[in-house]
Amino acid sequence: MFSNINRRAGDRPVAPTSGMHTILGDRHADSRSACGIHAIHGDKPLIMGILNVTPDSFSDGGQFSGLDDALQQVELMLSEGVDIIDIGGESTRPGSDPVAASEQIQRVIPVIEAIRQSVSSDVLISIDTTLSEVAKVALDAGANIINDVSGGRGDAAILTLAAQTGASIILMHSQGTPKTMQDNPYYENVVQEVLDALNESINAALKAGVKKEAIAIDPGIGFAKRKQDNLDLLAHLDKFVATGFPVLLGTSRKRFMGTICDVAEPSDLVTATAVTTALGVMAGVQMFRVHDVKENRQAADVAWAIKQSR
Repeated sequence: MFSNINRRAGDRPVAPTSGMHTILGDRHADSRSACGIHAIHGDKPLIMGILNVTPDSFSDGGQFSGLDDALQQVELMLSEGVDIIDIGGESTRPGSDPVAASEQIQRVIPVIEAIRQSVSSDVLISIDTTLSEVAKVALDAGANIINDVSGGRGDAAILTLAAQTGASIILMHSQGTPKTMQDNPYYENVVQEVLDALNESINAALKAGVKKEAIAIDPGIGFAKRKQDNLDLLAHLDKFVATGFPVLLGTSRKRFMGTICDVAEPSDLVTATAVTTALGVMAGVQMFRVHDVKENRQAADVAWAIKQSR
């Protein structure tokens, strides 16, 4: 999927004004199978904009649950330089309850279809779900990427789906479920243990038939992690980059930074998030999942320019 991500949001070709059925149909199946994640190595960092169409996400729950509000946010993120829109219909904040596949589908599919029909036929869309049923319908509606916070452990059929469709999949590390993941998480060596768990997810994906070039990994900042665990992972991002798989970093507005900065409101952690984005770029991270596109686009671009001057 990611071999064609080398283009930036501002470089997208203008969508044709006719033939929309062809664009929304065969186009997405072809693009999924024609792309490969590994081609993003050496290219500018990618910004993945978060679009939670949920009533209860930790930072922006309810803000974009209406279709018009969601589309306005997509337009804003596009204007600010987003590369991927990550759409989720289930909150995975600590303590959250699972959402049935049918409810997730009801929340995300109208948004994906509306983006394809009236906003952009060409922007990359990832579906944030752990359920193969949701992922399949989202891919059929025009999504390109599966973003699975369970790393393929929540529903093994999602790996088979990625293999069959040629869609790329991002495998994230976590433990337990969002409901219980912050109940006393513990690691002897968090960096090595997360790497080992991600290797297990990678091997399961490869065994299911997913191509190596269609896999990216995410260390899962804030998912079943204590504050020090998050800091240790951020201090050793280079070890995840060294696996050879593209890395997605998701620190946006997360609570551990609020603890450090003595800030209670997640939306006040934009600067803190941008700092981690810049550090991630310097470590070789390729993708950044964020609420605030403009600020993190700037942080990533400046860090990239500095890195290129080494």
